[in-house]
Amino acid sequence: MTSSKVARCVKGVAVSAVAAHVAYWIWASLRQWGLDVSADHGDVMFAGSAQLMLAVLAGVTAMPVLLWTGMRALREQGNHLLLTVGSGLWFVIGGHVVETNVSTVGTEVFLVLFALVCGLLSLVRVPKR
Repeated sequence: MTSSKVARCVKGVAVSAVAAHVAYWIWASLRQWGLDVSADHGDVMFAGSAQLMLAVLAGVTAMPVLLWTGMRALREQGNHLLLTVGSGLWFVIGGHVVETNVSTVGTEVFLVLFALVCGLLSLVRVPKR
């Protein structure tokens, strides 16, 4: 593997790790807000539902934006596979660690695995037309 591919892979891992932690924080924080609203207004039907839907929406949509922004900031282009597969993978992994209350160590293991897979995905570069 050439040094430029190694550098691209390292950038992909770094960007994905930061993006995963930021997206996790957004999703988990908003989810906790929804659960707090639900607990405070337990007698109201669907209390906290809007906040919980917002949590999922923000947690899922943050990932492609963070991946794209991070890779562009590091001057990497042609990240289509990283963005599409990484975002889909985040929906599964992020949903699992946030919605099922995985332990702190388990969450970090999942986030590291996500970053490593995304690092491999970043090696695929779509050429310019």
